[in-house]
Amino acid sequence: MIAALLLAAGRGERFGAPEPKQYARLLGRPVLRVAAEALLADGRIEALQPVCAAGEEARVAAMLEGLPHLPPVTGGATRQASVKAGLAALASLHPSGVLVHDAARPVIPDGTIPALLAALEQHAGAIPAQPVSDTLKRGAEGVIGETVPRAGLFRAQTPQAFRFDTLRAAHEASTAEATDDAQLLEWIGESVALVPGHESNVKITFPEDLARVESNLLPLGSSRLLPRIGTGFDVHRLVPGRALILCGVTIPHELGLDGHSDADVGIHALCDAIYGALAEGDIGRHFPPSQMKWRDADSAQFLVHAMERVAARGAMLVNADVTLICEQPKIGPHAAEMMARLAAIMGVDIGRIGVKATTTERLGFPGRGEGIACQAAVSLMVPD
Repeated sequence: MIAALLLAAGRGERFGAPEPKQYARLLGRPVLRVAAEALLADGRIEALQPVCAAGEEARVAAMLEGLPHLPPVTGGATRQASVKAGLAALASLHPSGVLVHDAARPVIPDGTIPALLAALEQHAGAIPAQPVSDTLKRGAEGVIGETVPRAGLFRAQTPQAFRFDTLRAAHEASTAEATDDAQLLEWIGESVALVPGHESNVKITFPEDLARVESNLLPLGSSRLLPRIGTGFDVHRLVPGRALILCGVTIPHELGLDGHSDADVGIHALCDAIYGALAEGDIGRHFPPSQMKWRDADSAQFLVHAMERVAARGAMLVNADVTLICEQPKIGPHAAEMMARLAAIMGVDIGRIGVKATTTERLGFPGRGEGIACQAAVSLMVPD
């Protein structure tokens, strides 16, 4: 088994923002989530272990919702302490190898992970690195002290790959703070291979790095993002014997919505709006009601898929607005929970999601209490 640690416990003080850089938005999604998706992209990682600051476990889990991962564990005051905590959490799984990756590096170039794992067949560790091409100066008090020869110097990147038992033993043996995990193996005399790094593997350190990384994530040939608007509308009957689920939240009510899946009219309308903005049909095209595997399915997985299509197009969600149309139940007391639930499923900030309700003044089927309707609208920025 190959496992991976996703390190997200740092505070990123040089980033200069109220929140750590791993929580910043990148094409509308948290940097942390984009980094996790990059780790999991080629299917070689069988266990993803997030490591975060104390008190951030639920927040990180919400950002990673829909991705296969282990429950986040609390890191330490230093990077080294966080890695050690993550290794301890993975120990019961007995992985043969482990990748250690910074959540602030959202781009993992194609071929990096296969190259690292291939190198582990001959070495105890492997890291992606790029030769230093700039002239290096050592300075003091604002003046050059000397020119440093750059021959044989490399810039280390992540993910870094290691044989699990060797890395854990190196951490246990360490009595000093290393700059990265590869240095720990150097100290115990183990061989660490260098595999080719890439300029696109940027560690977000300053706010301007976000724009640089976003340009790397845009589809090839795209130079700008254009606004797209999508709308969705859905209706379901109210019947006895069914749970009432609206926008991912179960609402206490004597009736529930009838449908092939869980009949979450809010999520269905929202999915149609997203697919519409992408010109990719509607929810029935992607999840046909004729297929029994979607019987009583949790509609959250439909919304995860819709957002995956947004990501696959290199697009970003600007905002989503949902209007539930019914006489009963009252939506107001549950609206905040609905917005939080939708934001968690979609991997976006709650400030981008609106949920509200209206009635039809007792006219039509909603006015008679026979069903619930929903209208949704979304705004996307999509590469041209």
